Amino acid sequence: MQNPLRALFGRAFYYTWHRPTALLRDCLREGGPLEQKRTERGRAEMEAAAAHLPVLASPAGAAFEVHVLTGRRFWYQTAFCLWSLGRHLGRPLAPIIYDDGSLGGPWREPLLRLFPLARVVEQPDALAHLDAHLPAARFPTLRDRWVNYPHIRKIIDPHVCGGGWKLVADSDLLFFRRPDFLLEWADSPRCPLHAVDCETSYGYPRPLMDRLAENPTADLVNVGLTGLNSSEIDWDRLENWCQGLRANGGDSYYLEQALVAMLLAGRQCAVAPRTDYVTLPRPPEVRECRAVMHHYVAESKRWYFQHNWRRVQN
Repeated sequence: MQNPLRALFGRAFYYTWHRPTALLRDCLREGGPLEQKRTERGRAEMEAAAAHLPVLASPAGAAFEVHVLTGRRFWYQTAFCLWSLGRHLGRPLAPIIYDDGSLGGPWREPLLRLFPLARVVEQPDALAHLDAHLPAARFPTLRDRWVNYPHIRKIIDPHVCGGGWKLVADSDLLFFRRPDFLLEWADSPRCPLHAVDCETSYGYPRPLMDRLAENPTADLVNVGLTGLNSSEIDWDRLENWCQGLRANGGDSYYLEQALVAMLLAGRQCAVAPRTDYVTLPRPPEVRECRAVMHHYVAESKRWYFQHNWRRVQN
């Protein structure tokens, strides 16, 4: 049993030192309090603008499928991501949208208006698929993480029913040019696809990951864009990996990224060119937007919310 006095000191340390220090660090990284206010104002303006984006003309050709997880907090980012992608594809866009349980009518309807070929996977349907393919008695860790760590749903929900190759994208992406690399992969996928991170971020010791995967994991795997063959995923193995990682390294925000890196360990991959598909864009690129795509993580979000969604819209 935990010592009550030790727990009290631990909470006191968290609230008097750790949390204020983290907030100050984030504030400085984001440009200071005035920049944070500008970023929040830009975020609110982006959300309002998403509801009024025009429906794109639907050209002829085979539909391009992309899978995204979203909800009330992120629907407008999903809208701008898919809209910016759709305007450069040169073919119809058919997104498959996974409701995280919060995508009610006010946030779902704008997405269905913008993307007439979209299909929404309701959370009750996702749960039914889990019960059929990943029963809790056999996959307790994956089911626990599905409930308590929503990021893992980007691996589970699109792939749990099988069905071949699928491209999964994060919502905080913007596209500025035709994504030829993604189009070529989607038309003839022969190996998994992933984006390139700005730094290797898996949240677990690499020797542990390599041992569980029985292959060396590559550096810089980023899951902002991930193309996997659903039929190739060994769910029993993924369950064991989750158990092993958590038992030896605890919980991590980057568990999803670690698992994808392990799924790709030792395999030939289609790697998105890092100069065209940029994770954490920095100046001058974040101002000039010469790449095909930006993935706005960490401090690049102020450019995302203050400036670059407007560039996409215009």
